[in-house]
Amino acid sequence: MICDYIRVALEKAHYDLIDDEEPYYGEVPELPGVWATGKTLEECRRKLAEVIEGWILVRTSRGLKILDLAGVSIQPVREMDVA
Repeated sequence: MICDYIRVALEKAHYDLIDDEEPYYGEVPELPGVWATGKTLEECRRKLAEVIEGWILVRTSRGLKILDLAGVSIQPVREMDVA
């Protein structure tokens, strides 16, 4: 489920070249605050995947909604569901 979400999010990512030590910039516009940079496009994509994973973990730990992407959703697990 999380891997599918990250894959879909990376498909929606936008990349730009910026004037920086790490010139590749990537973001997922649908996910607020999700962006990364890298020295290569591949490094930027790898870092972006890590940022997406962290974004998911923070939002689920705080009980915040996670936007569905292309029919892929992540539902927070409630304590009652685990017991």
